[in-house]
Amino acid sequence: MPPNPSTSASPDPKSSLSSRPPWLRWLIKLSLWGAGLAAAGALSILMVVAVALAVAYPNLPDISDLSDYRPKLPMRVYSADGVVIGEFGEERRSLTPIKDIPQVMKDAVLAIEDARFFSHGGVDYLGVIRAGLANVGRAKSQGASTITMQVARNVYLSAEKSYTRKIYEILLTFKLEHLLTKDQILEIYMNQIFLGNRAYGFAAASEAYFGKPLKDITIAEAAMLAGLPKAPSAYNPIINPKRARARQLYIIERMEDNGFITSAQATAAKAEELSVRSGPDAGRVHAEYVAETVRQMVFNQYGDQTYTRGLNVYTTLRATDQTMAYKALRKGIMDYERRQIYRGPEKFVDLPADAAELEDAIDDALTDNPDNGDVMSAVVLEANPKRILALRQNSESVEITGDGLKPAQSGLSDKAAPNIKIRRGAVIRVAKTPKGTWEITQLPEVEGAFVALDPRDGAIRALVGGFDFEKNKFNHVTQAWRQPGSSFKPFIYSAALEKGFTPATVVNDAPLFFDAGVTGGQPWEPKNYDGKFEGPMTLRNGLKKSKNMISIRILQAIGAPYAQEWVTRFGFDAEKHPAYLTMALGAGSVTPMQMVTAYSEFANGGYRINPYLVTKITDQKGKVLVETKTPAPSEATRGIDARNAFIMSSLLQEVARSGTAARAQATLKRPDIYGKTGTTNDSIDTWFVGFQPTLAAAVWMGFDTPKNLGDRETGGGLSLPVWIDFMGYALKGVPVTDIPVPEGVVNVGGEWYYDEYAKGSGVSSVGLGQQDPAANAAQPGATPGTPGAPISVLPPADEKKRILDLFKN
Repeated sequence: MPPNPSTSASPDPKSSLSSRPPWLRWLIKLSLWGAGLAAAGALSILMVVAVALAVAYPNLPDISDLSDYRPKLPMRVYSADGVVIGEFGEERRSLTPIKDIPQVMKDAVLAIEDARFFSHGGVDYLGVIRAGLANVGRAKSQGASTITMQVARNVYLSAEKSYTRKIYEILLTFKLEHLLTKDQILEIYMNQIFLGNRAYGFAAASEAYFGKPLKDITIAEAAMLAGLPKAPSAYNPIINPKRARARQLYIIERMEDNGFITSAQATAAKAEELSVRSGPDAGRVHAEYVAETVRQMVFNQYGDQTYTRGLNVYTTLRATDQTMAYKALRKGIMDYERRQIYRGPEKFVDLPADAAELEDAIDDALTDNPDNGDVMSAVVLEANPKRILALRQNSESVEITGDGLKPAQSGLSDKAAPNIKIRRGAVIRVAKTPKGTWEITQLPEVEGAFVALDPRDGAIRALVGGFDFEKNKFNHVTQAWRQPGSSFKPFIYSAALEKGFTPATVVNDAPLFFDAGVTGGQPWEPKNYDGKFEGPMTLRNGLKKSKNMISIRILQAIGAPYAQEWVTRFGFDAEKHPAYLTMALGAGSVTPMQMVTAYSEFANGGYRINPYLVTKITDQKGKVLVETKTPAPSEATRGIDARNAFIMSSLLQEVARSGTAARAQATLKRPDIYGKTGTTNDSIDTWFVGFQPTLAAAVWMGFDTPKNLGDRETGGGLSLPVWIDFMGYALKGVPVTDIPVPEGVVNVGGEWYYDEYAKGSGVSSVGLGQQDPAANAAQPGATPGTPGAPISVLPPADEKKRILDLFKN
């Protein structure tokens, strides 16, 4: 029987499969199962992704605002010449459009972060594969996050590591790539990324690390900054210079590999020596008190937007003048400190013998006691009367010998008390001398204040509110109410000119005594600073020599109530200057700002000025929000007559030429210097206030809790040198300026008079029994216009304790 054709053409599959080897049959089955599972898994993943997209995509943040990117920008405070003197906000940032970011900076970032940025669609799949192979092969570790992914993460997402966050990151990446151009994404990244040292964005980082604008960046500097996004602390060139250098070299190589720079440029960049800021004080203009004053002013107007809106506040300050004022005041305070008894080390620490532990202990001690500008901290390793060996930060060795030990001899004595004994483990203060050697010193307890302004319009040119803002934030220029002592006398003399006195009026420098019947309490017998009386002398000589008896007799003659009203013309508060004879010696209360403003009236011909600090405020795009326009002086702003201002300036010029402030003209070698010293009783406060017609300045020194500065400490010895140091710098190149003679003033015999008094030559007298405009008031117990009437000499009992002791010089 012939075979069935159909049977022979279609063999049984089972028979075919069974005829194969067992291992092959199992392999086929596993493959089929695997394919089925893979298909099911893929389908499941697609379903999960679909569900995730359906759920997650609608919940993605609205990123439309990124098309008009406006990050939180700090408020910056600038000097008149464009130097940043303060910054307020959590983030230090400068918004820089992509067109203004130099190509070298963009190339450095792309080389290390995302070389294929302009060719991928947000996720660099080739980069992911390359990074995986490099990491598996233990080559230089590479990341797979693109710049777009980093923008999505940094702007909108938290730092947590989870699959959910990663899904959101990828979805956001696609959304960003769809909504924004590549340049917009890169601009956001370059401005948003945190780069350490409170710097956000590469423009801020360039200023923070190199002290230069981003537009001036070099290849080497760009490579250093480009290394920061990965780990701002680990690659910080200030904190970790070695690690930062290693990453910089790697980035330069990547720039060369990607064709951004040539081989020659790479070689030159690797060899370039970078000038990295050594710390927060490098190149800094110390205007902390000014910046804080501005912050308070702006906050009162803009509230919390002050710190996020990117406001730019421009001040009247001159950066170079401010720097000189800061240095001059600190030098004056430290010069005083060198004359004080050594108060001992700030603390003592146990120093272990082990070298590694020793270094850690010293670092901890210096961290707790940081440097204060040029007054630096150190830990003593060895100490004896002839030598101190100490260690500073970064293991810098300090050796002090010879004259450098003099300020602390009491602490080196074998008999020194334990709390002042300088020994191993003592934390001390050191400073560099002008010769470049080290000397031991101590943080001062005394405080000071300095303010300078243009007397013509009130623009503040320099302001230092204390020795150090971090140490004491109290602004002594505007907040310290202190007794002005003899620096207040010119205002009493000014009042006298309006009562018929002239510079040639003779007043008796003779003892005065007020018994209990006159004072209503204890007898009062005022003295001159030197305890001497020189008899009759002119007003000019009386002010030049700062004679207390002359001032008291003048105030007796014109009447304390009249003088109290008169000083309000200079901006003083009447209630802070009670109408008692002690006002003649500066027993009231003033601030340094009040004093410099008041003296400005003498300098500018008698016009009241209002000190001002802010010239304009702009937003981050440069739109002017506020602008200060100072009105020109007019009769509406006149405080005193031009004749009065001129003659008082003449008297103050004499003080600076041959009087208690003669050192001023002698040192500065110019005649257009005017001013007055002031030292209160027991040398509690010292002053010098003076001016050149284009610049007025006031200096105060004293303790926050009033106490004696020292028997020989005076305004001429403490405050005047600070004023001279500043003016010597600020007046360089400024021509000598004469104050013009106003109408109604004449010169007779070398002396200036109001023309109505010139005929009588102005030679009247007070306290000599001769005819005088106020002769009836020349003696104790009488007031002007009321012969023999009682006079209020001293304040009531509750005020006596504060101002009973009178003032000197």
